[in-house]
Amino acid sequence: MNLSMTDQNGKQASAPDSGQYKENSLSLVGAVSMGTGVMIGAGIFALTGQVAEQAGGLFPFAFLAGALVSACSAYSYVKVSNAYPSAGGIAMYLKKAYGKGAMTAGCSLLLYFSMVINESLVARTFGTYTLQLFDVDKSSWLVPALGVGLLAFAFGVNVAGNRFIGTFSLVTALIKVGGIALFAIVGLWLSGFSFESVVVDKQTSAGGLLAGVALSILAYKGFTTITNSGAEIVDPHRNVGRAIIISLSICVAVYFLVALAVAGNLSLGEIIEARDFVLAEAARPAFGDWGLWFTVALAVVATVSGVIASVFAVSRVLAMLTDMGLVPHRHFGMPGNIQTHTLVYTIVIAMVLTVFFDLSRIASLGAIFYLIMDLAVHWGVLRYLRKDVGANPVVLLTAIVLDVVVLGAFLVVKAQSDPLVLYVSLAGLLLIFAGERLFLGWREDG
Repeated sequence: MNLSMTDQNGKQASAPDSGQYKENSLSLVGAVSMGTGVMIGAGIFALTGQVAEQAGGLFPFAFLAGALVSACSAYSYVKVSNAYPSAGGIAMYLKKAYGKGAMTAGCSLLLYFSMVINESLVARTFGTYTLQLFDVDKSSWLVPALGVGLLAFAFGVNVAGNRFIGTFSLVTALIKVGGIALFAIVGLWLSGFSFESVVVDKQTSAGGLLAGVALSILAYKGFTTITNSGAEIVDPHRNVGRAIIISLSICVAVYFLVALAVAGNLSLGEIIEARDFVLAEAARPAFGDWGLWFTVALAVVATVSGVIASVFAVSRVLAMLTDMGLVPHRHFGMPGNIQTHTLVYTIVIAMVLTVFFDLSRIASLGAIFYLIMDLAVHWGVLRYLRKDVGANPVVLLTAIVLDVVVLGAFLVVKAQSDPLVLYVSLAGLLLIFAGERLFLGWREDG
């Protein structure tokens, strides 16, 4: 079955066949479940402590600020996805803006790698939280081993097909949202609605707060998985935008309540010390041993569903780039179609990152790649697509300014605290864009 992209005049444009893309296989509820599945899996369990380490006592408000930035960013995606729903999502949007060249390919790969990085972040979080039930140090080799096992499981589930993923995402989303909301409400009540760790002190600075906002944006970027499945969603011209808005609204409410619950049960020092498993640590004084088991169970459900939903979407980005001739492809003797091959590549890359990188550096690398890609999308819509999709230039410029401020502050903070992240990011950017120029030049010469 061919992929299709519908323009504003209702015309169908075919794309090469890269896999089993089934139109109308995802309902609005299924799309929202997928988006919240990715966001909640990464945002709450993997990033709460990381954000607190950067933003200090104002970390709950960093999540609110991150939601504001993400809402402005979502405007571009909603406008373009409503006009051009596509199974290639952002890759196709970039092509609309910049043409079939290195800019489109490079920025699409930034999105791809930021999402793969996110998968490894969530996979390690799965291992870290699972080991809280046992007397095992968080630096144990079991953390990456469990993460690799989760990624292998996610591969098996994705092979099962879209409808199974949609049903699985719906069930797990209900469990996560309900369970985490219960954690937040009960945690706030047991703390007496006391937020002693929400203070401005020597650990709080404007730069640190903005760096925390940069990381919190990773907790919301799961809405891009919805755009990447645009051609598969029922009535995509209306429901892609609706799914994005609903997912973001659910997540910001959940994130802020949970951040307040954590602040009410742990001091800032305790939050930073337990940054890789902070919700489990917050459950100990609030709920005791039963609360610990409950929180770990939620973390397992959230991270498992988050990885599955992310893999579902991100492998399609690489498949679309392959179909467009923007990235090289080798099947290495593997059976199946291109989308199956890109699913394998995605899982293997995520496994390597899970084994060799810690949570903090994984999150930082993902934030840098994502924000650069996000800037490219906004500029492309503003410069080339604004009139076609009916976008407001004021909102687009606001999104660009917010991204620049947040990214700039994050780079400054990381240059002072962990410059290795910047070196790896720069090397990655050079490899991606230089590699694309060489590959596309070789194709033209050939």
